[in-house]
Amino acid sequence: MIKKNVIITGASDGIGAAAARGLNKAEYNLYLVGRNKVKTAKVANEVDAPYFTADFSQLDQVRHLAELLQRTLGDQKIDILVNNAGGLFGTHALTNDGFERTIQVDYLAPFLLTQLLMPNFNSDQAVVLNTSSIAHQLFGHINLNDLNNSHKKYKGSKAYGDAKLANILFANELDRRFHKNGLSAVSFHPGMIRTNFANDKKSWMYRIYHTMLNKVVMQSAQEGGDTLRFFIEGTPGETWESGAYYNKRKKAKKVNPQVNDLTLQQQLWDKTEKLLQGYMQ
Repeated sequence: MIKKNVIITGASDGIGAAAARGLNKAEYNLYLVGRNKVKTAKVANEVDAPYFTADFSQLDQVRHLAELLQRTLGDQKIDILVNNAGGLFGTHALTNDGFERTIQVDYLAPFLLTQLLMPNFNSDQAVVLNTSSIAHQLFGHINLNDLNNSHKKYKGSKAYGDAKLANILFANELDRRFHKNGLSAVSFHPGMIRTNFANDKKSWMYRIYHTMLNKVVMQSAQEGGDTLRFFIEGTPGETWESGAYYNKRKKAKKVNPQVNDLTLQQQLWDKTEKLLQGYMQ
């Protein structure tokens, strides 16, 4: 059996860590990425996998991460890239790269990492998995002229919804552009998961994720990890459909109307490439 090479970002905690722990080591070579070195190393030691650290709020670190992964893989190809890292912030702030933190950490950095690693994808059948959220439907509305959410009063939920909506559009456009070349892409909402998320006390979501309420309305990280494994272990075209968005393990019936806007998908891709041009060279 030829083992598949799987890169999981956001693997230090939550569903990324849970998925890594549940994957069969006889079938997968794991490469784990996290922001916190100690936590990422702990998970990596548990599953006997190499680990890498990168802060997605710094795009130079994303570039360095891609270089380290390519160096580590050598001649081996990437079979599955899981874009799972993310965050939510209650106040508006720009990174040193000039982008609002949420859109950079949740969307721009994964887009950049994917682009940098694309030459290393398995040409026979590579997979890109984007973790999204139902927040895309509740709060998201992308304005191509204001991805930084700076024109109106900032709301962390709106920025997060925008970023998770962008993740879906990104996966859809990946499928449209590259599926004929053997690439499959899918995005999914893992459910409301009890994880160390939304830890910015200025965000209203903090009250859900970090109070007793989370035990009432949320699923465990293990359940979310099982959903992520469903897509990693599944077969595109059989288990799940490339270019689709899933609510847990079912193709979503209700989505933000912008999800189906093919023109917006293309325009967002093109604009993102321009924004990141200096980092992709």
